[in-house]
Amino acid sequence: MTKEQTTIYGIQTPEELLENNTYPGRGIVIGKTPDGKKAMTAYFIMGRSENSRNRVFTEKNGEVFTEPFDESKVQDPSLIIYAALRGYENHLVVTNGNQTDTVVEGLQAGKTFTEALESREFEPDAPNFTPRISGMLTFADGDFTYQMSILKSADAAGSACNRFTYHYAPISGLGHFLHTYVCDGSPIPTFQGEPERMAVCDSIDEMTDRLWTSLNESNKISLYVRYVDLATGKTENRLVNKNR
Repeated sequence: MTKEQTTIYGIQTPEELLENNTYPGRGIVIGKTPDGKKAMTAYFIMGRSENSRNRVFTEKNGEVFTEPFDESKVQDPSLIIYAALRGYENHLVVTNGNQTDTVVEGLQAGKTFTEALESREFEPDAPNFTPRISGMLTFADGDFTYQMSILKSADAAGSACNRFTYHYAPISGLGHFLHTYVCDGSPIPTFQGEPERMAVCDSIDEMTDRLWTSLNESNKISLYVRYVDLATGKTENRLVNKNR
């Protein structure tokens, strides 16, 4: 995508969207490479507390999980340990919590992405009420479509859940970026508006490096990036953990 096109469509670079934000929280990016040949998705986690920072990503049989880095320091695993990325048939699901399993189980039961998430709401971590963010890529006929969802509290008391789902036809060079928080704060302000438009790179290594280096050094924890060749189905994966 040319510079003129990015201006017209309001697309920003990973650096523009992340470098000046100390705490976007957890984030999902889904899009298509500029050459139109690959689908991409990325998921990162950040943390402020010792419990949140005590994590790493691991990959097992093509699925991605969050796991404790030091099991002796785990305080509450309920909201920080989960399957972040799973595949089912021609779908690839990525989320910021155990709703990954909810979506996959819903698909197995014949439900849509949106229907599966109707049983879930934001996380019960008052006063932040962290949104649940989810994405799903669906591959067919040498291409793909994707959906993104955010479930967030309707008010500061967590009295109701607002649900938003976005459906996208892929455009070469364009990705959509959904994250849990606007920025740091107390309580942390919830993400507002539609998913942001992020420029996607043809090279998975360039995309991984630009995302990782743009995340706040003190708060970033882990990043996973996957590219899927639309013609062959071959995948490329990159996994970065601050804790090694």
